[in-house]
Amino acid sequence: VQLQASGGGLVQAGGSLRLSCTASRSIRTINIMGWYRQAPGKQRDLVATINVAERTTYADSVKGRFAITRDNAKNTMYLQMNNLKPEDTAVYYCNANTMEYGVDPYWGQGTLVTVSS
Repeated sequence: VQLQASGGGLVQAGGSLRLSCTASRSIRTINIMGWYRQAPGKQRDLVATINVAERTTYADSVKGRFAITRDNAKNTMYLQMNNLKPEDTAVYYCNANTMEYGVDPYWGQGTLVTVSS
């Protein structure tokens, strides 16, 4: 599966962005999809996940501000980011995990989000 992330950019604090992650094939059977982020000099951290039943989880730092969704018909996952803060600045990566034995999770190429104060 190839994942193409897009939607990053420069935004002022308090603003919004929507990230998209489009897969090269159907995502209906991909068990868990998620967004991760990596700030300069820091490790890659989990931001949000969504499973096939559309159950979601969020990092504490983004709860109430970010929303993850998936559109199986468009093979696309989204991350709506509201009330952005400078500490949200990072490269955001999408991830798809089929949970199949012996199959590693797939990663997109990353999209840069910069939040100015």
